[in-house]
Amino acid sequence: MARHTSATYLLFKGVSITTIQKMLGHAQLKTTQIYSKVMEQTIINELSKVEF
Repeated sequence: MARHTSATYLLFKGVSITTIQKMLGHAQLKTTQIYSKVMEQTIINELSKVEF
């Protein structure tokens, strides 16, 4: 449970999924993606980085 919470929190804070992959020791990115949840605030954070 702590791994999932930590990975989700780090993604929410903007840490790249490849960095989290390395931290968790996953050989495949697909494995790390299991830990990611797309939350509404995450979408807002990502879109706010885009310059139009």
